[in-house]
Amino acid sequence: MAIKVTMPRLSDTMTEGTVATWLKKVGDKISEGDILAEIETDKATMEFESFNEGTLLHIGIQAGETAPVDSLLAIIGNEGEDISALLAGGDAPAAEAPKADAAPAAEAKTETAAPAKAATELPKGVVVVTMPRLSDTMTEGTVATWLKKVGDAVAEGDILAEIETDKATMEFESFNEGTLLYIGIQEGNTAPVDSLLAIIGPAGTDISGIADNYTAGGTTTASAPATEEKAAPAAEKATEAVAETSNGRILASPLAKKIASDKGIQLNQVKGSGENGRIVKSDIENFTPSAQAQPAATATAAAPKTETAAPAAPKVFVPAGEVFTEEIKNSQMRKIIAKRLAESLFTAPHYNLVIEVSMDEAMASRATINTVPDTKVSFNDMVIKACALALKKHPKINSQWKEDAIIINHHVNIGVAVAVEDGLVVPVLKFTDAMSLSQIGASVRDLAGRAKNKKLGPQEMEGSTFTVSNLGMFGITEFNSIINQPNSAILSVGAIVEKPVVKNGQIVVGNTMMLSLACDHRTIDGATGAQFLQTLKQYIESPVTMLA
Repeated sequence: MAIKVTMPRLSDTMTEGTVATWLKKVGDKISEGDILAEIETDKATMEFESFNEGTLLHIGIQAGETAPVDSLLAIIGNEGEDISALLAGGDAPAAEAPKADAAPAAEAKTETAAPAKAATELPKGVVVVTMPRLSDTMTEGTVATWLKKVGDAVAEGDILAEIETDKATMEFESFNEGTLLYIGIQEGNTAPVDSLLAIIGPAGTDISGIADNYTAGGTTTASAPATEEKAAPAAEKATEAVAETSNGRILASPLAKKIASDKGIQLNQVKGSGENGRIVKSDIENFTPSAQAQPAATATAAAPKTETAAPAAPKVFVPAGEVFTEEIKNSQMRKIIAKRLAESLFTAPHYNLVIEVSMDEAMASRATINTVPDTKVSFNDMVIKACALALKKHPKINSQWKEDAIIINHHVNIGVAVAVEDGLVVPVLKFTDAMSLSQIGASVRDLAGRAKNKKLGPQEMEGSTFTVSNLGMFGITEFNSIINQPNSAILSVGAIVEKPVVKNGQIVVGNTMMLSLACDHRTIDGATGAQFLQTLKQYIESPVTMLA
């Protein structure tokens, strides 16, 4: 029976969508998990995955066209099936669409496809590459480095450039092949998403006027020549873009990645049943973790701390008695840090609660835990675990403010602040309360290491419900942090200090640590924050209680 596929609501604020490109054409066979099209929403360009099997019988919204949510997007059914009644407005089951909280894939928009009518304006084989939207909050990007120069041959899968977003510096991969004919954004320059980034095509092709016309709005982008005989190969390449394995990428559909992330499943443990071993939704839903499965991060070598000092800047010779200044251009990351922290500080009414914690039992417990082979747990890992358990007991701390409601998160995703050369990033430990201490330690080491090498994906820095920032390794005993919105609180962790303390009426030498909780007073009252800190203190001072 034929099924109507409607324009999906891919974000909570989406009211209409634009079909950027179709990756299937009428008559193509469709399997569950196949990518039908790329759809531009108000937040990102996302791959739209089929939840049904059959033959694509009708396309209701052509590439480049915009339509409201729930408009007829396509019809899928049996080959040769009569769909005239459906086209006339008859009823049929509507295809299931992704929910509003579906996360966009970081690589969903790499080389933007364009209205089919515009493709005819380009010379044969020429592809216009635009600044991709590499995260759901990205509005502009900076070209950090070009790895190809004009005249270089480009193969599918080659890295064209490194692009700095608001969250990370990411490698930008070509999904086309040819010769790099034109570079539209030079190294160090910043441009909005969808700006002309480059032009790829056959060597020697005359592209005069294309850049000017694009800037003026006369030419849009195209991911392949608009010829029917090449439509299928182009769709196949686009669909299989995530199936690249030569560089270690795991073959998985965007929906499968989303479900796996929500369930805390590591994709490298799942066997794919799709084309070329691609992991699809059903593989994740039917997956049963192995008892021996361990986080991939356990193979990580000696761990970097959660926050480390950025490399020292080279010394500059300053003549004695002369005024000397140096101007450093703000990176995209630094601009976003400044913008968001200012918004947080001046939007959320901050207040801070401070508590002192005895660390004697924690130090003894950590020493015992680390005698286990291949196990390395830090004090910060213990704090993170304690926070996760305390948040389950005090869910109001695990909340966020909205004008019409307070959202209480009953899942715990803890962000861990990591210092990098250009600023600060916050990778997220999903479902932290379900992780063991050794899993937390391995995951933090893995995320922190990749953060310093700028290898984190945007999806690994999204979705936090609470944040931990630790400056204890720098000897800082106490400090206050700015809340990482949309979280309602952030915990600042100081250094462990040996000092005289009073125990049982006697002055003895003890080890203590200061914890400071910054709260948003719109969501968290002082007593609520204090109760959370009391629970956190109990867990840290008696680590065995975290096993209860």
